[in-house]
Amino acid sequence: MAKTTATATAAPISGDTDKQIFIGKGEQPAWLTLALGNRHGLVTGATGTGKTVSLQVMAEGFARAGVPVFASDIKGDLSGIAEVGEGKDFILKRAQEMGLTFQPDQFSTVFWDVFGEQGHPVRATVSEMGPLLLARLLDLNDVQEGVLNVAFRVADENGLTLLDMKDLRSLLDAIVPKAVKKDEFDPLAEIRASASSFGNVSKATVGTIQRQLLVLENQGGEKFFGEPALELKDFIRTDRDGRGMVNILVADKLMASPRLYATFLLWLLSELFEELPEVGDLPKPKLVFFFDEAHLLFNDAPKALMDKIEQVVRLIRSKGVGVYFVTQNPIDVPDRVLAQLGNRVQHALRAFTPRDQKAVAAAAETFRANPKLDTAKAITELGKGEALVSFLEGNGTPSIVERVMVRPPVARIGPITPDERKAIINASPVKGKYDTAVDSESAYEILQKRIAGTAATPADAGQANGGGGGFLGTLGGIIGSIFGTGTRRGRLTTGQVIARSVTRTVTNKVVGGIVANVGKQIGGSLGSTIGREIVRGTLGGIMKR
Repeated sequence: MAKTTATATAAPISGDTDKQIFIGKGEQPAWLTLALGNRHGLVTGATGTGKTVSLQVMAEGFARAGVPVFASDIKGDLSGIAEVGEGKDFILKRAQEMGLTFQPDQFSTVFWDVFGEQGHPVRATVSEMGPLLLARLLDLNDVQEGVLNVAFRVADENGLTLLDMKDLRSLLDAIVPKAVKKDEFDPLAEIRASASSFGNVSKATVGTIQRQLLVLENQGGEKFFGEPALELKDFIRTDRDGRGMVNILVADKLMASPRLYATFLLWLLSELFEELPEVGDLPKPKLVFFFDEAHLLFNDAPKALMDKIEQVVRLIRSKGVGVYFVTQNPIDVPDRVLAQLGNRVQHALRAFTPRDQKAVAAAAETFRANPKLDTAKAITELGKGEALVSFLEGNGTPSIVERVMVRPPVARIGPITPDERKAIINASPVKGKYDTAVDSESAYEILQKRIAGTAATPADAGQANGGGGGFLGTLGGIIGSIFGTGTRRGRLTTGQVIARSVTRTVTNKVVGGIVANVGKQIGGSLGSTIGREIVRGTLGGIMKR
């Protein structure tokens, strides 16, 4: 899309803008250091106090520095970053007060939408989601989650690819024990026997899971599962001017299903952690991830899941990813996660009740004290557009808290029109890639064939899927001997998915060179997702241990 290249600069304020983002100004200018942008952050404040504007200012700064951005947009207000800003009186006044020359700008933007209505569809396969996150999405208890894990294990052992919800539904039906007469043939006997080897799978439990799947379908969740699945490299790109692309998840409708919203973003974080290589500390992040309404991630999360969220937040910075949580109050974020968030922006909080007053006190305690500032009092007195900020300094320690006026964004403040959105989507670099769903042969079709008596034998099916013989079969055996499993997690539809699956950290360390060559040589439609068997996903994989 066409865009200007001018930016708003802070001429009278000293500092290296190639290494820092100017956020605002109080007694001292507030700079966010790009090299510390992967140390994560927190933007908090009551509704209407300016959180979205602060988020936009930070997103603009990262994008201008060549850092791709992903942000969820709950109300549509962030979409204005795609259009040229307007020099309205209050913007010009604030810029003048801060010594800025306001020069309107806009940023290359890609819109994404789980429902495919206001952006490109975002999909993942059921197999990629894994049983841990799927159990959270469906709000299953321990017994139900156990049965779901059995279903995934049976799929592995029988070469059944789980792509969409009908695959999972058909597999759940297949693992339910069935009374068979003496001379009656059960085409799914092998599947049921495989499931029963892991313990009792009751019809009632499977029925409960099926009902939860129906609830998810009624909320539109079935649109999220399927192919073509999202390729994370499409989030991490720059435009022709070298500026980071801004990826916006349209989440106004998605927020009607808060569990789906939180699980989707958690899945995205785990996929980023799994797929990106270790890079250590870079001059600037590879990607910055803004997670609005972050409290939904932690609501009712079991301890095991909380442990893994903390682990991902702590370790993903070494992949060059900065995660910024946006919520109303710091106490919405558990202490052990809060401790990982080094860059802080706190807008006003109201203290009308004893509970509110405790929240303000708790928020004040998260900052490094400033002897010249009563932090708790200041939090309740902040005006719109004002914030208390504390960013990490050169040695990685938080700066003392300062009261600042946040600079005005240079792109439009507020939502864009439907026609503007349509034009941006039509000019998108990923137009056409995800817009049409693909229904490949997977567990549902394979099980239907078995029931109809037309399916190949398990050995034949393995060879048909590329896992039974030839070079791939030999490679599968090598990987099985290394990682202690010879099972498969579905089949690949393109050579690209092979590269995605097999070039992950653990694979690179052991068989990276071999598998990379295989991915280049084979291409096209194939048998088994070798890499997905090695690692399903950071959260799901670790939780199975």
